[in-house]
Amino acid sequence: MSAAPKRDLDDRTQIHDLVVSFYREIVFDDLLGPVFGEVAEVDWSVHIPKLIDYWCRVLLGHPGYDGFILTPHEQLHALEPLRPEHFDRWYTLFAKAVDERWEGPVAERAKAHAARMAVTLARRILDVDWAAQPLPVHPTTKALALTLGISMVILLLAAASTFGAR
Repeated sequence: MSAAPKRDLDDRTQIHDLVVSFYREIVFDDLLGPVFGEVAEVDWSVHIPKLIDYWCRVLLGHPGYDGFILTPHEQLHALEPLRPEHFDRWYTLFAKAVDERWEGPVAERAKAHAARMAVTLARRILDVDWAAQPLPVHPTTKALALTLGISMVILLLAAASTFGAR
């Protein structure tokens, strides 16, 4: 029996599920868990709804989130310095959480936005040029790339034979 097809992150329920599953991993992560729990002392009952609103605004254009992400991260950095490996782990866990249950254009946009957030925060807070490490390519993405690659070859051959016949 094959697995059910994955959905895209195309509604608030899907984004809720992503945020909850991602931050569940954060809480138990050896590197990030203490940062969120002991240093930032995050109140998850307040923070999770804000994160859901944030991602709904970013990915779906929904109103609701009107905060700024830089200031709280600067305040956290003042309490305990963030390091590039914090950004590496955060992004890796985020991308993994997306890839485990979702696929599609909005899911890809979520990962791209998360990478841009990490780049911006690392530059502004740490004064470093952070870059997301390449993640393993999802099998569906590989199949799509192969299909697109074959389609491009066929189109190029057709164009070449058309123009060559003139």
